[in-house]
Amino acid sequence: MSRQKIQQRRHKHNILSLVTLLLLATASGCNQAPQETQTQQTQEASAPQSEQIRVVTTFLPMYWFTRAVVGDRAQVEILVPPGSEVHDYQATPADVQAIATADVLVKNGLGMEDFLDSTIQNAENPNLQQIDASSGIETVGEISPVESAGDHGHSHSHGDSDGGNPHVWLDPVLAKQQVENIRDGLVAADPANRDAYQANAAAYIQQLEQTHNQFQQSLQKYPNCTFITFHDAYPYLANRYQLQQVAVVEIPEDQPSPGDVQRAVNAVKKYDAQAIFSEPGVDNSLIQSLSQDLNLTVYSIDPLEAGSTDPQHYFTAMSENLQTIESACQ
Repeated sequence: MSRQKIQQRRHKHNILSLVTLLLLATASGCNQAPQETQTQQTQEASAPQSEQIRVVTTFLPMYWFTRAVVGDRAQVEILVPPGSEVHDYQATPADVQAIATADVLVKNGLGMEDFLDSTIQNAENPNLQQIDASSGIETVGEISPVESAGDHGHSHSHGDSDGGNPHVWLDPVLAKQQVENIRDGLVAADPANRDAYQANAAAYIQQLEQTHNQFQQSLQKYPNCTFITFHDAYPYLANRYQLQQVAVVEIPEDQPSPGDVQRAVNAVKKYDAQAIFSEPGVDNSLIQSLSQDLNLTVYSIDPLEAGSTDPQHYFTAMSENLQTIESACQ
């Protein structure tokens, strides 16, 4: 993409941004400020922002991976605020504006971002280039263990037509493939920065490989360790390191229902589970009571959908998850 073309698009985007903000202000009334997009932008040093492509990412892992690849060569934003429930996210007018003025959109795919299709359609950006970070990844099915653990008290779905589980970023090997997809998409969209994107991606991929090696060396001592979860987020992680996840529900809730707890009881008995995994931000009172009745410990594991926007936070959180799994499987 030439510098002149980028500047022309910036001029067009600035006009569109102004019009959109005026419309938002009119719609929200005199006493309300227009809702702003929750964005995080890179600190640019090597070139003026007017000459950089603008990249919009959907949620936190996609932001981390994209930021790691672009370094200081592009502007990067995030649509879903870290800590928000991605599965139930509702797009805002500001999200539409962000996509309307973007050059590139990076998504996880596999049905994770249910809000995205209509948002892209409303943005009416014919020049938008989309990067599907999960392209080419072989998926596993959704929530298959629950059929054995009890009846389906909840029918939530990620919305993926092929039934694949979208939580691939929790497997460092598949995260590496996502980074490679993002790198290749950015090189195609902005070939002038090819060398920087390739070098940045290589450095991050090296860290992902180190994380994989750490998981492999630590968890090979616990083959077939079985754990119960209240979020069907860890099948790729479990498969990679010969563990067994038994998911009680597909999508997490603020508080497990009595039906969820009963399914957990059935699953513990059937699969001889060694631990129960909950997540940050979940009311664990029922789970704690269940764990006492079953003489099991409840551990907290992180699905990496909240936290710092620093791309290095991926490795911090994954290291903590490794320690958690080791403690649970001993």
